[in-house]
Amino acid sequence: MTMEQGKPVIEAKGEIMHSADTFEWFAEEGKRAYGQVIPHGQPGRRHLTVKHPVGVVAAISPWNFPLAIFLGQVSAALAAGNTVIAKPAEQTCLVGYRAVQLAHEAGIPTDVLQFLPGTGAVVGSALTADERIGGVCFTGSTGTAKLINRTLANRDGAIIPLIAETGGQNAMVVDSTSQPEQVVNDVVSS
Repeated sequence: MTMEQGKPVIEAKGEIMHSADTFEWFAEEGKRAYGQVIPHGQPGRRHLTVKHPVGVVAAISPWNFPLAIFLGQVSAALAAGNTVIAKPAEQTCLVGYRAVQLAHEAGIPTDVLQFLPGTGAVVGSALTADERIGGVCFTGSTGTAKLINRTLANRDGAIIPLIAETGGQNAMVVDSTSQPEQVVNDVVSS
């Protein structure tokens, strides 16, 4: 991670620890009985909701947290009973590749978790348009999430779930009144 993305070692270690915790948490969550009882408008009647796997989930993750978000999406989809095609950001595909290798070594079958590297424009577009995809987890730009949403909406059949986390970029304004040493510290921290 430090070689491919340039993340400082201390941050890479933290991301690895967070990823392990997330994977473990979803593994435990997957053992819980899913469903919720909802009171009905009439006395004595209730509705039971039952959650079902959606099939094959495309997990499309960003470059900035190449392991934590990547494995968070993968572990959540697996815990819900789905199979996963994991597509990391093209800038950090080696991190994703190694994570999937380790997942396979830990016992996750290769036909349950697949790795698919490539650009978002080519591979991501083909993946989200594929009729065999039953759900999409995406972290990235708002514009790309809207494009994925439109792609899924244009498909025939059932509504395809899209879980998207977007818009995480903030601007930093620096002008001639800024103290250069403070700007450097703030940029490095961000």
